[in-house]
Amino acid sequence: MDHFDLLAPLYDRLIRPPADYRLNEVTGLPTPGRLLDAGGGTGRIAERLRNQVDQIVIADSSLKMLKQASDKGGFDAVGSHTEVLPFPDRSFERIIVVDAYHHLTDQGSSLIEFWRVLAPGGRLVIEEPDIDRFAVKLIAIGEKLAFMRSHFVRAERIAERLAGMGADATVERENTSAWIIADKA
Repeated sequence: MDHFDLLAPLYDRLIRPPADYRLNEVTGLPTPGRLLDAGGGTGRIAERLRNQVDQIVIADSSLKMLKQASDKGGFDAVGSHTEVLPFPDRSFERIIVVDAYHHLTDQGSSLIEFWRVLAPGGRLVIEEPDIDRFAVKLIAIGEKLAFMRSHFVRAERIAERLAGMGADATVERENTSAWIIADKA
């Protein structure tokens, strides 16, 4: 069962995006070039960044979520798993993964792919619920009970993996979110 295909028509109304100012700040927007919204689903985040970059590509494995994004217009929507992205090396100046990393089937392979398609001088930003927070632990339990394949990881562990690939990676926290910011030299 694909939970996201079921949630697609309601997703934008149920899940609040991070504040625009915060997203722009951590992502280093506006900037020229291309942005990949990996696991971008309905385009709820990409829609807010539309005027901040030259082109936005949304990649998601849920075709029903991508249909919602396509209906908004102004994006390239690509059906893809993050473990094997259909883009050439160094294709994007910015990559965002907002509230989606814990849903990725193979998080390690996804990080390698994000790093592969990120251009030199680019930035990868992963925003995740902060598993160190009690409220997020309850969400994680709820997702397990709903048979979602979620796997929450501490933000520092994600930053360590990226640093091992050569990233200058930092972690910032705000409320119940953790932001992993990785710059590529």
